[in-house]
Amino acid sequence: MKNVFLAFTFLCSSYLIAQEGTNMKKVITPPELVRVAFEKEYPGKVPVWSEEYVGDDADEVRFEAKYNVTNSTKAVAIYDNLGNMKAYELQIPFSQLPPKTQAYLKKNYAPKEIREVAMVVDDKKNTTYEIGVIKNTKFYDVVFDKDGDFDVSIEKN
Repeated sequence: MKNVFLAFTFLCSSYLIAQEGTNMKKVITPPELVRVAFEKEYPGKVPVWSEEYVGDDADEVRFEAKYNVTNSTKAVAIYDNLGNMKAYELQIPFSQLPPKTQAYLKKNYAPKEIREVAMVVDDKKNTTYEIGVIKNTKFYDVVFDKDGDFDVSIEKN
């Protein structure tokens, strides 16, 4: 009976680990053009690379380089397959958000609901602020423009 219980426990835990793994991005080695572009822009940084398919038919690939800027600050640089940077996301403290953004968040969310704060710059040099919040057990990206005005709230799965 003890062996049956151990086998059952092992099978259940293996299943849960496999399910968790399906939600994670696979760590990859990017094409040389992408790697060289990153190394030129961020010398000495050690990224963890993953890929994501985007576009209307998920026919475009994006390579994400996640790395530590400092011990407590993380960043993500996103490239296309030719090594062109498509976006840069930098984790920032709440205090570095525009005053309008801070006021909106304080009014609409409890401090414990705010999980991530980031500044995002796209390939056209447009800056936005993306705030990850959990409200009613759902995760949302709340997006603000460069001036701190509310833009959109997107529910994430």
